[in-house]
Amino acid sequence: MLYDIRHVTRFAYAEPVGFARCNLRLKPIHWSGQELHDYDLSIEPGGRVAPARAEAGLANVLRLVVAQAAKSLTIESRCRIAVDRAVPVPSSTDPSLEQVAQMARDSRDAGPASPAAYLFPSPLIPLDADIAAWCARDLDPERGALEAGIALARRIQTEFAFDPTATLVDTPPHEAFVKRGGVCQDFAQIMISGLRAAGLPAAYASGYLRTLPPPGQPRLVGADATHAWVLLWCGPERGWVGFDPTNGIWMASDHIIVAVGRDYTDIAPIDGIVLGSGAQDMQVSVDVEPIGDAD
Repeated sequence: MLYDIRHVTRFAYAEPVGFARCNLRLKPIHWSGQELHDYDLSIEPGGRVAPARAEAGLANVLRLVVAQAAKSLTIESRCRIAVDRAVPVPSSTDPSLEQVAQMARDSRDAGPASPAAYLFPSPLIPLDADIAAWCARDLDPERGALEAGIALARRIQTEFAFDPTATLVDTPPHEAFVKRGGVCQDFAQIMISGLRAAGLPAAYASGYLRTLPPPGQPRLVGADATHAWVLLWCGPERGWVGFDPTNGIWMASDHIIVAVGRDYTDIAPIDGIVLGSGAQDMQVSVDVEPIGDAD
């Protein structure tokens, strides 16, 4: 499927801001099953933009510096991207969770997609005994990796309520777990915490969902905004496989990956510092338009 994506972030400041420096992670990365055809970034009232190295994870990072006084800042990211990613099918030949954990520990890959880099707790996703015990019901070490991953994603989707009022961007996974509610970020963090507690390499994926579903299919939760889901490394043959616990589905052609990291701190679409006084208001809009089948 070929998509046109428009992601607009608008900041309004109560008082003029004299200086801002931001990291932008808005350009989709190269990832299996997707190919970026075109990308454009516009900024009003303007600023200096230069590439920056991703400190962790997999992201296209740009550094934006705005040195002129402004009461508003609008960042608009547009891209055209082809996604051709089949729905995974579990197989009796899939490695077990125990085998996956051992292979990840034995990995000598030092790259950003190395499974060893995603085995351990991260700043926003600590290990949690309650979450680990709850997730362990689906994570029998003898179970096939894909079968276990989709079972856990579907149980989260079934037993947790999507509630944007239940949590904030910095709500820890334990709080969302106790409330049994939250948004896509919360559900991804809970699943990742449980997988890592079982010794499994799990990454945080950020990106977009198809806005309008195919005819006759339900609209996915999380469209019209940035979305978050989980990648589980399932051995060298399967590689990284995506699971969406918000919707209880696999990552396939409805998902567009923008960045991958240990948690949200690695892949936040926009972060940085602003020098000024007074309140700030931020509005975000995302539109993911399917425009035809990918060639």
